Amino acid sequence: MEELKQILLDHSARYPKMQPCDAVKLIYQNEFGGGHLIKDEEMALGYLRREYASVEKDPAMAKREYIGNGIVRVFLAPLNPDELEQLGQQFLISAQACSGSKERFLLKLSLLQSLTSEGVFAFSEKELQDYLSKYEQAGYPMVSHSEIYRQAYQPAYRIILERSDVS
Repeated sequence: MEELKQILLDHSARYPKMQPCDAVKLIYQNEFGGGHLIKDEEMALGYLRREYASVEKDPAMAKREYIGNGIVRVFLAPLNPDELEQLGQQFLISAQACSGSKERFLLKLSLLQSLTSEGVFAFSEKELQDYLSKYEQAGYPMVSHSEIYRQAYQPAYRIILERSDVS
């Protein structure tokens, strides 16, 4: 939990516009990986190619961001086109290999609540509680980034196991 605590603290500083769903998404990815059940690999790779084509390229940007539990976010913006297929394959392999538990996920959400009560995030305890109540009712699904986060940071990445990372 100490690793995740540090990651949450780092993200609160790096992404100050993060909303409750963005913090939950980070924790979800930390526990379950990409969380994707990929039924059509070619469709998943096609989506990756289309997303990559739409991203403003930034070769100076860091390629990856460690999110704990042996998992990294590999950003699309700094990648060369010749790295895309390898990332796609690593994403597919990682999606099948990642697993997690609801019990650990709920413990990690408790850590988020604790840090929020300490004023670590820009969102309030009430905002987080309101979000988590609805999230629990929905059955703790995988979530998307908030519109505020998307506008501020233009997230475009794939979740992979660190041991299969694009170098």
